[in-house]
Amino acid sequence: MNKLRFTLTALAIMAFTLVLSSGAQAQATRTWVSGTGNDANPCSRTAPCKTFAGAISKTADCGEIDALDPGGFGAVTITKSITIDGTGTLAGILASLATGVIVNAPQDKVVTLRGLSINGTCNGIRGINFIAGKTLNVEDCVIFRFANEGILVNDPDGMTLNVRNSVIRDNAGDGIQTVTTSGSLRIKTTLDNVRLSGNSNGLHARSGSSVTARNCVFSNNTTNGIFVDAAAANFASVRIWDSQITLNGGNGLRAGNAGNLGASGAEIGQNQINFNGANGVLVSTGGVVETFTDNSIRGNVTDGCPGCTGVGPGN
Repeated sequence: MNKLRFTLTALAIMAFTLVLSSGAQAQATRTWVSGTGNDANPCSRTAPCKTFAGAISKTADCGEIDALDPGGFGAVTITKSITIDGTGTLAGILASLATGVIVNAPQDKVVTLRGLSINGTCNGIRGINFIAGKTLNVEDCVIFRFANEGILVNDPDGMTLNVRNSVIRDNAGDGIQTVTTSGSLRIKTTLDNVRLSGNSNGLHARSGSSVTARNCVFSNNTTNGIFVDAAAANFASVRIWDSQITLNGGNGLRAGNAGNLGASGAEIGQNQINFNGANGVLVSTGGVVETFTDNSIRGNVTDGCPGCTGVGPGN
């Protein structure tokens, strides 16, 4: 009888321990980080975590991590649908010798980054590396001082990048570079009120890129403000409206293939393309540029749009 009682008691203790363990490992829909937090905490509002990496494992798929107060919350790798929001405070990522945010998620996952300062401290690898997933939304962010790209999208499966109200500046590589190795799928990118300045190329749309941009600034980049650049695998295209493409060290806009065998194209309307160090618009081998008659292409070393195709409203 005593042996049976001992066995039942042991089983009850084990079951109770498992229940506590399961509860401790449960993921919350909303978690919190704080500059004074601790990653051993449950990441609740009253007991926040210290870093995004510490909070993400305690946040459910399709959940949200919010910053309670100013802090440097560290680099993070994202493998699920999630929102990281620093709105209303100084939420930073210092990414020395690292990539600020890596998104490597299944193909049905959507990631949103909002209100973040992502600083490469002059030696970080890149700001955001979008390797896999369905959609990445970057809103109200500043990405700067990386040794490579501010944002790199490089995936064989086709993804969507949306950037809004953000600044990507002073990176040694391209501000934004998009490319896919697929022969048919597209990297679909939308830029709205985005400033790309002080990078190598402001926007580098490579094979498989489909980019639309409106109300953006591509300025003071060392090479091209915009480079549409395809290899043989997949056509690259951009459509730029109501934007400034100015003061770049090379061309304002270049469409071509950088010695590859592919083709690339651009459509431009209502833009200021001024004071660039080479051509305002360069149509190089493999490139096509369609221009409406409402662009200002003046003050460049070479003005006008030689080799462009004129189009008009309704075409």
